[in-house]
Amino acid sequence: MTTNVPGASYAAAGVDIEAGETAVRLMKEWVAKAQRPESVGGLGGFAGLFDASALTRYRRPLLASATDGVGTKVAIAQRLDIHDTVGRDLVAMVVDDLVVCGAEPLFMTDYVCVGKVYPERVAALVKGIAEGCVLAGCALVGGETAEHPGLLGPEEYDIAGAATGVVEADALLGADRVRPGDVVVAMAASGLHSNGYSLVRHVLLHQAGWGLEREVPEFGRTLGEELLEPTRIYSLDCLALTRAVEVHAFAHVTGGGLANNLGRVLPEGVRAVLDRSTWRPAPVFDVVGSVGRVAREELERTLNMGVGMVAVLPRESVDPALALLGERGVPSWVLGEIVAAETDGGTATLSGNHPG
Repeated sequence: MTTNVPGASYAAAGVDIEAGETAVRLMKEWVAKAQRPESVGGLGGFAGLFDASALTRYRRPLLASATDGVGTKVAIAQRLDIHDTVGRDLVAMVVDDLVVCGAEPLFMTDYVCVGKVYPERVAALVKGIAEGCVLAGCALVGGETAEHPGLLGPEEYDIAGAATGVVEADALLGADRVRPGDVVVAMAASGLHSNGYSLVRHVLLHQAGWGLEREVPEFGRTLGEELLEPTRIYSLDCLALTRAVEVHAFAHVTGGGLANNLGRVLPEGVRAVLDRSTWRPAPVFDVVGSVGRVAREELERTLNMGVGMVAVLPRESVDPALALLGERGVPSWVLGEIVAAETDGGTATLSGNHPG
């Protein structure tokens, strides 16, 4: 029996190879800007290459690796059709985890999964990732774009990334360095960063029914502009601190909030006592709390509340650290201190109330 039905093809199944190739051509200029001297080769190989001979200057190099995504913040980017900021968010979420142990981010790879390849959109995503890598001082050595029709809708996508860094073994930061008398210094967040968006979207978009184009007086801009504010990238600032002053630990404030993330770098026998009166969170945190009637405890264990990174320092390092961060354009302040604890060791607690 003969039939006039055309044979199956990849394109008929929803995968456009030519569109993918176009996307690669469009992203090349951005990837080329996110390189380091150790980068080897160019875009298009099966694997990214990095010259590891750079590690010979270390006595005992420890490689550090981290991977992450941006979460449901990508839903905001998709609705606004703005795609070149979430790439910076991705880099921030990965490299700022690396630098917590004192590691210098060396190189990063990305994974972009889409329901349908729109070359300009994919290029915009990679542009943001490349810009983030420049801000972080690491190379973008490769990545993957995958088209998954049927799994994702045509307008849907998700992004993820992984990075590798290096730290000298005897310069490794962490809980074993922290001791009573240390001071906790906060570094301001640029906004919500890239966690807690499921709560924020539920409160503002679903419960309150606000549109992303809504002008919000407290923000001085639209809701969409506020929600897409890129995550601050702290890696170079933290590395500059470690070169200038003694640092005992860092904590990247992401999912779980300030107290929980700081607790991850505290040893038994000490606890951190943090003072809310030392800073006032940005209006977006107040708006989410008041509009959604969200309890303070829930806000604090979900959102960063205006603190994106903290450093634990010996007291003599505090003044030069604050001065250096100020010179680098990172608002910072003394948030609290480390005290001895016979009970509840390895924890951080918040006391007092925010100003205003």
